[in-house]
This record gives sequence, structure tokens and C-alpha cells, in this order.
Amino acid sequence: MSLFSLHFSPLLSPLWLGLCLAPLALITLAGLFLRKRGSWLRFGGFAALALALFNPEITREQREQLKTIVGIVVDRSASQSQGSRTQDTDAALEALKQKLGAQSDIETRIIEAGSGTENRDNTRLFTALNEGLRDVPPSRIGGAVMITDGQVHDVPAKADELNFKAPLHALITGTGDEFDRSIRFIRVPRFGLSGKPQELVFRVDDAGKIPVDASQSSVTIRINGELVATVPAAIGQDIKTEITLPHAGRNIVEIATEPLNSEVTTANNQAVALIDAIRENLRVLLVSGEPNNGERTWRNLLKSDTSVDLVHFTILRPPEKQDDTPINELSLIVFPTRELFVDKVEDFDLIIFDRYQHRNVLPLLYYDYIAQYVQNGGALLIAAGPEYADSMSIARTPLLSVLPALPTGDVTEKGFYPRLTEAGKRHPVTRGLEGSEQEPPQWGRWFRSIDIATPQGETVMQGPDNKPLMVLGHQGKGRVGMLLSDQGWLWARDFEGGGPYASLYRRMAHWLMQEPELEEEALTAKGTADRLEITRQTMSDKAAPAKVTTPSGKIIEVPLTQSVAGQFTAQLPADEQGLYKIENGDYSVLAHVGNVDTPELRDSISTTQKLLPVAQASGGNVLRLKKITEQAAISVPDVSLMNPSQKQSPATLLGLRPTQDTSLVAVHRIPLFTSLLALAALLLILGGTWYREGR
Repeated sequence: MSLFSLHFSPLLSPLWLGLCLAPLALITLAGLFLRKRGSWLRFGGFAALALALFNPEITREQREQLKTIVGIVVDRSASQSQGSRTQDTDAALEALKQKLGAQSDIETRIIEAGSGTENRDNTRLFTALNEGLRDVPPSRIGGAVMITDGQVHDVPAKADELNFKAPLHALITGTGDEFDRSIRFIRVPRFGLSGKPQELVFRVDDAGKIPVDASQSSVTIRINGELVATVPAAIGQDIKTEITLPHAGRNIVEIATEPLNSEVTTANNQAVALIDAIRENLRVLLVSGEPNNGERTWRNLLKSDTSVDLVHFTILRPPEKQDDTPINELSLIVFPTRELFVDKVEDFDLIIFDRYQHRNVLPLLYYDYIAQYVQNGGALLIAAGPEYADSMSIARTPLLSVLPALPTGDVTEKGFYPRLTEAGKRHPVTRGLEGSEQEPPQWGRWFRSIDIATPQGETVMQGPDNKPLMVLGHQGKGRVGMLLSDQGWLWARDFEGGGPYASLYRRMAHWLMQEPELEEEALTAKGTADRLEITRQTMSDKAAPAKVTTPSGKIIEVPLTQSVAGQFTAQLPADEQGLYKIENGDYSVLAHVGNVDTPELRDSISTTQKLLPVAQASGGNVLRLKKITEQAAISVPDVSLMNPSQKQSPATLLGLRPTQDTSLVAVHRIPLFTSLLALAALLLILGGTWYREGR
């Protein structure tokens, strides 16, 4: 293809051209205006001079027609795996490549979309199309063809939002008589109180050509894998129900409806919600036997914890203290023993006796109530001082039935560094305690400890001469902890650099109240977009491999590797979305991988309606793929090149708009007024002028 054009390459700059030609132009024009003889010859001389200075050239450009770019977007999303859609897609792609390949002036670009972990929750074909053609000028794009089931989640509202002005076509896999049932949450809380009713709202929907008798559904509700309810659900209506979260931490709520015969997929017959349960404010009763330096440490720590409601009493006036002060003149509050330890003892999550001794403030029967409270699931902490070793120790009351250790009657008073035992290095309460990695530990010394006989619980810290300093034990359904020194306040006062008293006290209190993350024997799992993370906490020095059951039923054995003492972890690439069951010994847990509300699974029937508006607005068509019955092959519409004035593609064809863009191959320039030609023309005209003036 050759194109001709006229160009000027002036011999002088515009300033000098103006200085040279302006006077001559004025003289010539004045002569013409005054009709002087020979003015036309002088005008011809001036024109020849001006033409020579402007140096006109004829430019011949040799150009090559560029190919029209056509994008083929192939949907590889999860919904395309239903039935024969994948095979039909592959067959349609090959047929389309052959038809477009027969056009020598068309270049195709194959764009795979919807695959990979980052795209499996949504089908974003238009995003993939823009990415695949972003290096192509819009004028070179002749159109785009999408091979999909029609479930696309980034369809633009208008054709103007496409990055090109050409037809968009869609070839739809699947059939028009498909039907499917799905269930989804309409409203579900992100957080909730454990042990309290929580409202759920869900909905069962049918899509496509549903059987006539499918107007009612039965929905099962499971929490952490346990069946809790079965409720009837009318199709297409919001259903409200209540559940109770069994424990604090993450809870997996699963709702499922029975599948229909021959529906497209059963993957959307269940829905999952993750609800983080929190406990109501933990109620702690702190009873101080007498004012002491550690009392304020306990009080300040518990008051600073926003999740704790603290009730604190200090025994300032024991019964044996008698004087003549009238009762109505005393400002001390009477210790409400019956209300606290009989009527409301079950309302407390933790009872702390801080340097408390039996001084007849509590009747002996009340200690039995406290022991029963512990056996039924309560928590008791003994912060012991010297009084625990004397004759009025609470170990000499009915409380001894739940205590993990009894005093010997001796008190050791000398400086020592509290140290973690081997069990303490693995226990969640003391594991990784700041400063414990050094020897001696990087914290201050204590100077007193209470001697006990052989403890029945787990000794996690030891004091002077390797004697027990902190003991944690299980009693029935409850827990008991003993801190056998009243010197923890030295850390709070930064004595010899202080120590991690806040972490230690807080962890101990929350372990006693059975916080899930502080369980010494626990199995937890967390799912991300493409990975399953498993954590096993144990007091053993090794952990058996975990058995993982995938959503499809496949069983995988995963070895666990120790990350820190008492904690073993593993990470498993997750190729499937849904609920995974993880087992290790007597422990099992569920984890969900992927988005709990996946649009890709919500709608699975093939449809032409989502892409039809934008396709028609761009001049394209949405057509269902057809099979050739004799060969069981896919029939693809023919390709048609549209005229520039044609706005709409023919109804049964894939119309493409050919590009008008070309590339420059070579440029040839032909000067029209070379130096000799210009000189000859000037001499001829000037000679004619002289001849005319001479006559």
C-alpha cells in the first residue's frame, strides 16, 4: 500500500523567510493593485523565488496493513467443571481457533481466566480480557469472544466501559433446561456470646426448570460438625432460626439442604459461616485475707483487663477482733459470705484467695460449697503466703479435697530466681515467658516460697532448691492453680529489673477459666484462601501425624513439626474449597478453606442473560454452543468481517470489525523544485521581465 502526500522543507527559518519575502510580496501586490505593466511577470518571479525557498517535496509512504486482534477468553472457573462443560469448552476453543486461523488478517489471543486460587471464588472474565489486551491499541481490536457458562461476576454496566469499540460475543456452554438448588446465609453474626442464643437468617433458592413438587426443603444445622437442629424451609423465603454457640473462639456453623435429582451441582447445597464466640465479661472474686504488698498488684491487673468484672474484698475485721465500737458507727462493709459462697458462687468464673487463712469468717460448710463449685467446672487460685503453712491454713478445711498440694509447714526465705520446669517450657501458661530463655532468667529475684508435699498437678515453675513454685491442676470439670509465693509484687515494682508478672498472672487466670487458646492439649486449624494451617498443643515431646479429610473425602496424613516447645504445626496446600476435618489422636477439629460466601458456587446453571445486555450494546451476540448429533462434536458459528458502517453483527454469526491501522515500511521523498530547476525558472521569468520592460 502506497500513500502520496505533499510536504515542504523550507531552506530558511521562518524569520528569514519573512524578512526576504515580505518586501517583495508588498511590491508585487502593489503593482497588481495599481495595474502596472509587467506586474504579472514580477508576480511569477516572486512565486518562483518563494517556491524555491519553501522547497516542496512529494512524499510516498509505503505502508503495510496490520492484523486485527481478536481476544478469546476461556472460562476455567469452578462452575465450568459441571457436566461436560469443560470438554465442550475445549472443543469450542479448537474449532474457533481454526475458523479465525483461516483469516490471514486476524491474529488471535487466547486468555485463560478463572483458574488459580486468587480467582476461584469469582469469575472475572472482563478483568482477564482487559489484562490480556492492555498492550493492544483499541483501534486494532476487532472484537472478543468468551467461551463460558454465562456465570460472570464482573460484567460492566455499559458497553462504553469496555476498552475497545468492537463486538463482544459469548458462546455459552451447558443447556437451557438445567436446574439447581442452593442455600445461603442472609444474615449471620460475625461475633456472638458463647452460651447465648444467636439469630441466623438463611434462604433456599431454586433456579432453572425446577420439578413441580420441589416447594419445600429440610435444612440441617451443624455447629463444629455436631448436628444441632433440623428445620423445614419454604423455597424462596427467608428463614429465621436460633443457635447457641457452645464455646468461646471460632465456631463453624454449617447449614445444608437435601439435593435434588439431576441438579447441576450439590456444592451449593450447603453454606458455612464462621462465628467468633466471646464469653461475657468474666466474673472474678478476689478475697484478700489481709492487706499485703501483692494485693494491689492483683487488683490493678484484674481491673485493667476489660474482659473481667472484679469483685474484691479484703478481710480487715476478723470475728475475733472485738472492741467497744458500736456497729452503727463502723464504716467497714460486712463480708457477704452467704451471698457470695452459697447464693452466687456459681456466677463466678474464678475465685482467688490471696493470702487467705481460715479465721472463722467462712463457716466450714462454705468451703465444701467452693470445692463442689470447682468439681462442677469452676476455677480456684490460691496465691499463698506464710499463712498457708500455719495452723489456720485453708488446706485444713474441706477445701483440701480439690487442692493439688498440701503444705509441709515450712517456709523458705532466701533469694532465688523463679525458673520454668521442663513441663513449664511446654505449658501454654508459661511457654515463651519473656526472659525465661536466659540462665539465670532475665528477671528479678523473689525471697520467699511455701513448701508443699508432692503436688498432684503440673509444676510449671520452681523456686529455691528446685521446689515447686507454681502448680496447675485439673479437679473434676474445674481447675485449680497455686502460686506458692507472695513475692510477685517485686516484679511489678521493677525490683532488680522486674519481670513479666502481667503476662504470667493473666495467662494463669485465663487458663483457670478455660480459655481455648491456653489449653495444654488442643488441636486447632485455620483455613486461608489456599492453605490449611494445623497447630497441635501438647505436653508431650512429640506429636503423631495429623489425619486430614478433604471436602471430597480424600484422606491425607500430614506430619507435624515442632515449632516451639509444646507446639507442633503443619501447613498443607489446599486445592479444594470447603470443610476439612483434622484428627490427631482423640482430638478432632473442622476448618474451612476458601471464601465462606462464594459467588462461584452460589449460581451454577448456565445462562445467557448476564452477558446479553453488554454484548448486544457492543454489536455482538450471545449464542449457545450446539452439538452435532452425528459426531457428538461442537458447532461454532462462522466468523464474519463487518463493514465500517455496520453496527450490529448478524444474528447467527460472530461479526468482527477489521482494523484500519497500518505500519510504516518505507518513505520516499521527491523534491519538486531542485536548485537547478529553481535557477532556470528564475532566470526565465527574470529574462521575460527584462524583455517586457525593455519594450
